Amino acid sequence: MPARLVALVFLASAVAGCGTSGPAAGPPVVPPEPPPRVVVVGTVAKNAQAQTALAALLSRCRTADCGLPVSNGVEVEEVTVEGGVVVARFSRDLGDVPVRPASAAAFEREVARVVDAVYPGAPVRVETRGDVLRALVPNAERDPADRDPARVFAPSGEGPGLVRPTDPARRPTAGLAGRHLALWPSHGWTYNADANAWGWQRPRLFTSVEDLLTVGFVTRELAPMLERAGAVTLLPRERDPQPAEVIVDDGGPGYAEAGGWSDGPAGFALRDAYGEGVNPFRLGGTREAPGGTRDLRSATWTPDLPQAGAYAVHVSYAGGADRSDAARYTVRHAGGTTEILVNQTMGAGTWVYLGTFEFEAGQAGSVTLTAGPDGTVSADAVRFGGGRGVIRREAATSGRPRWLEAARYYEQFAGAPPSVYNITGSDTDDYTDDYRSRAEWANWLRGAPFGPTDQPDLPGLGVPVDAVLAWHTDAGVNRDRLVGTLAIYNVPGMDSTRVFPNGVSRLANRDLADAVQTSVVEDVRTLYTPDWPRRPLWDRAYSEATRPNVPSVLLELLSHQNYRDMRHALDPRFRFDAARAVYKALGRNLAEQRGQAFVPQPLRPTHVAALLERGEVALSWRAQADPIEPDAAPTGYVVYARDGERGWAEAARTDATAVRLPLPSPGVVRSYRVAATNAGGESRPSEALAVGISASRAELAPVLVVDGFDRVAAPETVDRPGRVGFVDPVGVPDGLGVITVGAQRNFDPTDDYDSDAAPGWGASGAELEGLVVMGNDHDHVAAHGRAILPLARSFMSASDEAVWDGTVDLGDFEVVDLVLGLEKRTPWPRLEDPRAPAFEALPSSLRDRLAAYLDDGGALVVSGAHWVSDASSDPASAAWLRVHLGVEAGGVAEGAAALAADGAALPFATEYGPDRYAVRAPDALRASNPDAAVIHRYLGNGPAAAVAFGRTVSLGVPLEAFPDDSQRQVLLADAIRRVAGS
Repeated sequence: MPARLVALVFLASAVAGCGTSGPAAGPPVVPPEPPPRVVVVGTVAKNAQAQTALAALLSRCRTADCGLPVSNGVEVEEVTVEGGVVVARFSRDLGDVPVRPASAAAFEREVARVVDAVYPGAPVRVETRGDVLRALVPNAERDPADRDPARVFAPSGEGPGLVRPTDPARRPTAGLAGRHLALWPSHGWTYNADANAWGWQRPRLFTSVEDLLTVGFVTRELAPMLERAGAVTLLPRERDPQPAEVIVDDGGPGYAEAGGWSDGPAGFALRDAYGEGVNPFRLGGTREAPGGTRDLRSATWTPDLPQAGAYAVHVSYAGGADRSDAARYTVRHAGGTTEILVNQTMGAGTWVYLGTFEFEAGQAGSVTLTAGPDGTVSADAVRFGGGRGVIRREAATSGRPRWLEAARYYEQFAGAPPSVYNITGSDTDDYTDDYRSRAEWANWLRGAPFGPTDQPDLPGLGVPVDAVLAWHTDAGVNRDRLVGTLAIYNVPGMDSTRVFPNGVSRLANRDLADAVQTSVVEDVRTLYTPDWPRRPLWDRAYSEATRPNVPSVLLELLSHQNYRDMRHALDPRFRFDAARAVYKALGRNLAEQRGQAFVPQPLRPTHVAALLERGEVALSWRAQADPIEPDAAPTGYVVYARDGERGWAEAARTDATAVRLPLPSPGVVRSYRVAATNAGGESRPSEALAVGISASRAELAPVLVVDGFDRVAAPETVDRPGRVGFVDPVGVPDGLGVITVGAQRNFDPTDDYDSDAAPGWGASGAELEGLVVMGNDHDHVAAHGRAILPLARSFMSASDEAVWDGTVDLGDFEVVDLVLGLEKRTPWPRLEDPRAPAFEALPSSLRDRLAAYLDDGGALVVSGAHWVSDASSDPASAAWLRVHLGVEAGGVAEGAAALAADGAALPFATEYGPDRYAVRAPDALRASNPDAAVIHRYLGNGPAAAVAFGRTVSLGVPLEAFPDDSQRQVLLADAIRRVAGS
């Protein structure tokens, strides 16, 4: 303990004892005298002797435990005596590893022991990178008393955030409410002036490209996670893959006002394309209305949408000194209305994201801005959807959806000045401008004194950006091992001052980088592979790590060039877990900055069931425990409901795991999904289940629809000598897939990289790039329900977990409709993973329940693309199929695209696209019992597609893969008639 601190503690103890009625004080405590100070006189010879001895120590430490890992690059730069202290300075590589108090102390002891032989009893200080070694210990790993206040970046005052819900009770209290995070996926579709052509910045490898692969992590997983925790996310690339776009501008078609409005400053104007240097937010006008009046003043934007679907909604407005910090926007969408507050004192002159909502086609949806009691509100344009690129380079735009394009082009479209997106000042170097611009865009969002490097006093948009994350994947091939995770940060900064504009130490960057890398590596090692490599913590002058004027990190998650890494990257389970690790690191880092608690949001509920009981809908579920985050336990739940095919709306909130809700109207399919909540935010929702009540007066016994399609998966692989890679370009995305470019074409592991156009092993085609691909949307029951209700039967539903654990008793139902979709055994990303494959179509627990049900006279319809071959691959389940269903695998129906039923062709989805998942090479079936009969074949007198046996029907095509309800109804009506006799 330092002498000054000892004195303060002694003084505090003496003061605390004054005036007490306790026992009489003893003699005063005299602090022990410090040991005599060793007078150190350095000499060149002794310094050289110590440096040689320390070099020998480093050699030993490369194979022995010296506290810190010592790589081959670590060297002793110098030993010197300064102010009576021996200073041992090591090269920067020493700091390329995480440093903790215990590891720093251990290494310092080793160094001191060596130095003591040259300078006996001398105090020793270890330095690297211009800092003492212990400075590299992040604040989060220190005792509270030892934390460094100089690297706490949290703002001094915090007002209303840019975007927030109207109800403060809906804001997470231990999440990221009020935080503003700038983040982006790397690279993008970019113009090359030399070739006068557009292209990717990285090669197409293993069915993907870095420019899109990172979108799968950042835009599809991480950003929604942060938003469910209450954060505002700010992306310099288009976030919405919806190719349609409608922009309604003030004064244009679809815009209407009520009350008194007047002209405001310049604003957005729509053009077919924008040339270099043109700012769309300087071409038009805006409108504004004062608050504080009794008259209703509102502006409404009503788009004419070309197709139904999900659309991101962005608004824009002009700045002004009197702007409201609580401008109220009401979004009218297919699920009802959602109110959102926007702080118009910041973020003017750009696109501000309100959320993504489902809309019907046409003019059913709208956005309304209402003037409140305080402050003037500004109305400009509202944008629905992602659209296509509109930035013209030379004579043409990219011709592609905007979400594919590099940040440079979105930044211009979003109103940034040329000094942000065209840093080189050249029209011929978009590549350099792109990677430099992303960080400067974040600086522009925040503004003076944190403005762009060359314009730090630029006012910017006043958005209090808390942190920056650039997410990349790296190059590098290791034939036998993983490459792993690298994190890059920078301390010197663009001005080499080592501090941010507010004087805070840029060591805050290292704290953030350490937190992110630690969280990723620990979670991946726990959940996937214990040998996931932790690569260095680099302090390097990479643009995205150096330019941001707020704490930042550049994450290189893994190598997109390495097959073993890509087995992980292409797996949707891994993408969710890696994103969750980063989200937790950001949350904990920002909470630690403020001395606040952080609670990870829960995982989605499981074991969901939706039953009709005593004139109500009985909905039940279970919490899903997080195996590595006990604090992520839910404390409540939100139930969402939907009538028809789109439009989710909140139906109930509860702290129980069951709720009873009103019945839907007869003939209506009502769907439900459940999200878990806690102080940290809201989980992803559960799968969607549904119920429906028949409108027929001659109602038959209800059907139970069991959802057994849980699978999400990377593309399937081949791994044998001379042929290694992914034989299927898509796999099963979790929801919408955005990362695929095309099928892998080069499977030769010995073929080395030559150029981006000839990248060797893993080289892939371009036939699917830019296509949004539907995978498992966890919403299958409603499609079956729409086919069941016209059969004069009501229906209920349950997840397969709720069936196999006995929550739902199959014996209560005359007919069970088992939905297996694309379910089948799926390996884990690590080749050597000892766990059994996931997503077995008919696990023993489910087989046992079904067997008891059938033995007791139940009736079963099963549909799916791969479940028969999956079950036939295991002797026990193959025998079960033969005994209970009279069916076995008969190979693969290559090229099959339709069923023949009653002389009609019923086509099913076989092509990748955004509306429904594709069924490619479904099972060919074979009757395995003399009493079993083939009832449908694939079109063209193909192999068997459906087999009937006793009170069962087995189908080799998922019913939800048929695009029309009437086709499903034909097949289900025939199947139910066969199994139930009616």
